Amino acid sequence: MSKAAELAKWGEVSTNGQVSGRRNVVINGAMQVAQRGADAVAVGTASGYFTVDRFKVFQGATTDGRISMSQAAITDLGGFSKAMKFDVTDADTSIAAGELLQIGTMFEGQDIQGFKKGHSDAEGFTLSFYVKGTAKTYSVELFDADNTRHVTQTFNVTTSWNRIVLNFPADTTGAFDSDNALSLYILIWVHAGADYTEGTAATSWAGNVNANRAVGCGSLFSSDANELFITGVQLEVGSVATPFEHRSYGEELALCHRYCNALLKYGTGNQNDNRIYNADYANVHGFIRMGYPRMRDTPDINYTISAGAAETDYSSNGLIQLFNDSVTNWFIYDVLLEKEL
Repeated sequence: MSKAAELAKWGEVSTNGQVSGRRNVVINGAMQVAQRGADAVAVGTASGYFTVDRFKVFQGATTDGRISMSQAAITDLGGFSKAMKFDVTDADTSIAAGELLQIGTMFEGQDIQGFKKGHSDAEGFTLSFYVKGTAKTYSVELFDADNTRHVTQTFNVTTSWNRIVLNFPADTTGAFDSDNALSLYILIWVHAGADYTEGTAATSWAGNVNANRAVGCGSLFSSDANELFITGVQLEVGSVATPFEHRSYGEELALCHRYCNALLKYGTGNQNDNRIYNADYANVHGFIRMGYPRMRDTPDINYTISAGAAETDYSSNGLIQLFNDSVTNWFIYDVLLEKEL
């Protein structure tokens, strides 16, 4: 891009009011944070968060396809050092009607009010991201969970990094709730059966019809040689894709902690450096009390326990409190707090 073109682009961005303040509503778009672990995990039998924070894999119906998902180090894309990587380990060329595989990130309604969805002055959505991998066509869907509405587009992957820019129209129907609950999905479809592909693509916002959700989507599972890399995911208000908004690792980690917080050396199984000790009270009661940054809501607390038991749980949002009325010599380790959307 020439300097004149770049200045013109920034002029348009300034006119749209996008220069100042936070532009990208996606958390961890550069795939820097992977609290659950960066190493490859097998995916294909269930939905869940497996590696990179804030990005969930959705799997529907039984499929023979399997993928390995990891946080990969990359050196061939300027400005980025991490990406989500998907390697197919088992192909599935016989696709049942209800099969699907999606890569999604979700948003609280109170964080996306700037799109003014459901109002007469509603704004458009601009989604951008970098991809490379086996040459394929996939589909992206914005799905409004509050009003069961959606809009879709397809994009092409090549063996070299490309920045995909997709402009989705404004929607004057159905406002997002302004609360801490799920309002919007970004869903990248990489495998879909006939239940989701045999309709007419919903290229304008409309009430959900499953058959219209992934029209034109190819299948990542078509060969065990297939792979896909994604990074630099950005969603912003308006019709202009601005340069990716880089944030520090510390800031992204703090934003991720609202949904997931891996304490100490979670996942290592190390009981020495990874334990949260109890403090016995008058040699009678063993209790654990530890504070942590407040999350989206009171989280599920997952941990491994050693040499005892937590008989009573008085934990709340921001505080772990576990008690045992008789055993004093016990502790917990590999502690993971989760309150995902």
